[in-house]
Amino acid sequence: MTTALLTDFYELTMLEASLQSGVASRESSFEVFARSLPPGRRFGVVAGVGRVIDAISNFRFNHEDLEYLEKTKRLNDETIEYLANFRFTGNVWSYEEGDVYFPYSPVLRVEAPFGAAVLLETVVLSILNFDSAVASAGARMVSAAGGRRLVEMGSRRAHEYAAVSAARSAYIVGFAATSNLKAGQVYGIPISGTVAHAFILAHGDEKKAFLAQIQAQGPDTTVLVDTYNIEEAIREAISVTGTSLGAVRIDSGDPARESRKARALLDSLGATKTQIVISGDLDEYSIAELSPEPIDGFGVGTRLVTGSGAPTANFVYKLVAIDMENAQNRKLAPVAKRSAAKATLGGRKSPWRVIDSHNKAVLEYLEIIDSSEIATEIPEFKSKKLRPLHKQIIRGGEPLHNPHLEDIRVLHRDSLSELEESAKEIVPGHPSLRTVLLDSRGKLVNAAT
Repeated sequence: MTTALLTDFYELTMLEASLQSGVASRESSFEVFARSLPPGRRFGVVAGVGRVIDAISNFRFNHEDLEYLEKTKRLNDETIEYLANFRFTGNVWSYEEGDVYFPYSPVLRVEAPFGAAVLLETVVLSILNFDSAVASAGARMVSAAGGRRLVEMGSRRAHEYAAVSAARSAYIVGFAATSNLKAGQVYGIPISGTVAHAFILAHGDEKKAFLAQIQAQGPDTTVLVDTYNIEEAIREAISVTGTSLGAVRIDSGDPARESRKARALLDSLGATKTQIVISGDLDEYSIAELSPEPIDGFGVGTRLVTGSGAPTANFVYKLVAIDMENAQNRKLAPVAKRSAAKATLGGRKSPWRVIDSHNKAVLEYLEIIDSSEIATEIPEFKSKKLRPLHKQIIRGGEPLHNPHLEDIRVLHRDSLSELEESAKEIVPGHPSLRTVLLDSRGKLVNAAT
């Protein structure tokens, strides 16, 4: 499916004006970064890179798109012709999907003629902002769960296609399964789900409902026990299945108290291996509070797919360098905003993670690409390793990078392992790594200053 109209009109007005001024053909460099993390967060997680690659590859204006744009009478013939022939032929570098990120570090860099690069802004940001918001919230939930199973079940709380992307992001950061069938089909994510309260109500009483479910799905299923009375429901379920019941799910009430009562009752009935799953408006904080309780897994929906209070990663897409004179083989000149609270860092940048002798990350370093400075020669880095964070994902318009989701999950775990344990605690704090660069005196300074 073409992605060309998944964009804001002002991208096309900029294109049209720059075609007239001649700027559209000038080589340029744009970077995607966040000026800050959501309040209290220690790190963010990059997600959506694979979807960005697909979106750029499918950024074509088809006949229907062009016909619509012509009918608006808002664009001139030169612009329509440009769009009709448009194919992205530039280059893109990015953090690898699943890696953690910090303020001011460019998670993605686009290099192409200005007219081509500016067209991609909206679709790139819409993907990265949503997917990374879900992944960042999900990573905190995984940390809070302490190894217990998490299932993504937020489809009914999101746009139908956003729900698929949310499931993908959650799986990247360690969720075990999703309730969303489309995500299972498209991305190969394990699927999970049993019944809702309507199923129990429709059968008139719980024993009939449990019997029907067990006959259809086997005793290893998960039964919902909070429709009427949790204690009575557990007794009915065990009377139907015996002690081989897979799990009970509790979706209401005080989860701490109810899980303790359920565990004691199940054990007294001999169902010592039957697990307890909790769902119902959970977030990383409530999951962390439940860590001492006898809970085996969590189903998470609304708070996950809405970023747990931070529904966007607040990424921006900013021009950082351009060929001012439109001459071939020239270095791109740095450009930067100076507006209050929205200043940007000029110049093309390559991000590195500085790792100490204990394999722990200590800094994010931004190397100015056209500078003569070499990161490994900076005195503060002499005894440390530097891990490059950018990987070229598109060259000359052609995709280069297509890792499997399982490999992305491994990369995410490895990236988290570089952070101090305090960064993964569900308590408010500042970003766990500073992002730095060299100033004109050769001193490392915060990128945010």
